[in-house]
Amino acid sequence: MRHTLSVLVEDEAGVLTRIAGLFARRGFNIESLAVGPAEQVGVSRITMVVPGDDRVIEQLTKQLYKQVNVLKVQDVTETPAVERELMLLKVNASSAARSEILELVEIFRAKVVDVSEDSLIIEVVGDPGKMVAIVQVLQKFGIREIARTGKLALTRESRVNTEFLKSLEARVGP
Repeated sequence: MRHTLSVLVEDEAGVLTRIAGLFARRGFNIESLAVGPAEQVGVSRITMVVPGDDRVIEQLTKQLYKQVNVLKVQDVTETPAVERELMLLKVNASSAARSEILELVEIFRAKVVDVSEDSLIIEVVGDPGKMVAIVQVLQKFGIREIARTGKLALTRESRVNTEFLKSLEARVGP
């Protein structure tokens, strides 16, 4: 299972290296990583996606807390949260295919951020499933390059689990 960890750390040189080293020494892969300033000056938030069962994640959490600059570790996997990623896609876009690509961009609520004679750069923001889906539908045009951030996540103060609501809606129907 993949777990999403939100880690608050003191914003000091070498913190990310020490945390990545901790994972590497224990043979764990970090599948996704995003780092940036948090709400408090001098504190950064590291959001990472790590594979492992609950026991492994509990052990990693204990190891993270042993790091001097780690302030808080939270596994937000099962907590209602807003999760987003950003992806830039450079896609072949001949004049014949351009209108179809633009329709797909609109369907995915993405946007074109650069245009050239034979390509488009598309910005996509959303959950990881959306990223996979748009890549699949644009694949037929030829994807030249992809740049993708790691997952960002903040827990919902409302505690509303939108995945649960979607499942109810699917069962009830329109």
